[in-house]
Amino acid sequence: MTAREWVEVAVLRDLARRGRTLVTVGDEQIGLFMIDGTVYALRDVCVHKQRSLTKGTILRGRVICPGHQWAFDPATGRADGQDRCQPTYEVRVEDGAVFVDPRPRTLAAEENR
Repeated sequence: MTAREWVEVAVLRDLARRGRTLVTVGDEQIGLFMIDGTVYALRDVCVHKQRSLTKGTILRGRVICPGHQWAFDPATGRADGQDRCQPTYEVRVEDGAVFVDPRPRTLAAEENR
């Protein structure tokens, strides 16, 4: 098992104000979403129509894409009623700082098989 590669990407109080923000780690654009006090990270570019998820909304605990209103579970990346899955990232919050492991979780890829 490979060790996590934590990268500090945001300040928790800034994320809490808006509920979502876009960060870039290397070449990857990652959307951070604070839902019910928990921070989630998803690849920002939607797997369906390549729209920015951080330009969408958060509704009933789901991240809603502004393109065709696909609703993603922020914990798993699964799109409600769809076979596609949005890549997600591990998140850690420590001393008011938000860290992500920039390598996508394998859960999304495994569920698409």
